[in-house]
Amino acid sequence: MPKLQANGIELFYDIQGTGEPLLLIPGFACDYAHWDLLMPSLVAQYQVIRLDNRGIGQSSAPDSPYSIKQMADDAAILLEHISVDKVHVAGHSMGGQIAQELILAHPEKVHSLMLLATLAKGDRRFCSIIETLGDLPRILDPEAYFYVLLPWAVSEEFYSTPGAIEEALKFQMEYPFLPTPHGLYHQSRAIINSDTLDRLPQISCPTLVLVSQQDILTPIKFSKQLAQGIPNAELVILERGSHDFLIDAPDAVSSAMLNFLAQHTR
Repeated sequence: MPKLQANGIELFYDIQGTGEPLLLIPGFACDYAHWDLLMPSLVAQYQVIRLDNRGIGQSSAPDSPYSIKQMADDAAILLEHISVDKVHVAGHSMGGQIAQELILAHPEKVHSLMLLATLAKGDRRFCSIIETLGDLPRILDPEAYFYVLLPWAVSEEFYSTPGAIEEALKFQMEYPFLPTPHGLYHQSRAIINSDTLDRLPQISCPTLVLVSQQDILTPIKFSKQLAQGIPNAELVILERGSHDFLIDAPDAVSSAMLNFLAQHTR
């Protein structure tokens, strides 16, 4: 798998498929593999580009402050490195914050934007949750942290599916690129310090804002705020899934993404 030196770190990325380029940016505590369940349907039609944000996976995790703008710069350097001039961009959760900063800094690079279970600016409750999720890896072992994080991420339906929790835990504990406590800490602070609210009207490309009605971490009000602030935005609310609907409702998410992309493919 390829890496490049970007913005003072080693940045891991993966490219699969052919067609118009589609950049997928993962969220907090997640690496490129978090998109795996959507990949078969997306790769069938697009050249899918994934990366590990700084602080996670196979990218560097420096023990120094991160910012969402910095991670957007990482993504822009990747696009330049692989000679992609114009791209569809999808970001989940923290990845959606990164996607916003990417298009605000480089509007000429983004053909369309998909903001999944994300926000422009956190309220006090949200920031308190993320602060805690950034602090806990320093005092909990990975299995205990998994059980703390999971209720914020997945739906009651996922919990009710026989074997789903056990399978998810097994995958997590056997994964060879577990995040570091300091990487999660610095990602969490980047999330808390991010604010695009006043700049949303500057986003002019076609935009899909996608959220689950069961999302308790980034609730619907955050997505409504995005859709109201971005001039050319469409809000879609899914009945299935929760915050991490890439895992517990991947078919619904990929269908919504592909329907949107079909309207905006060049």
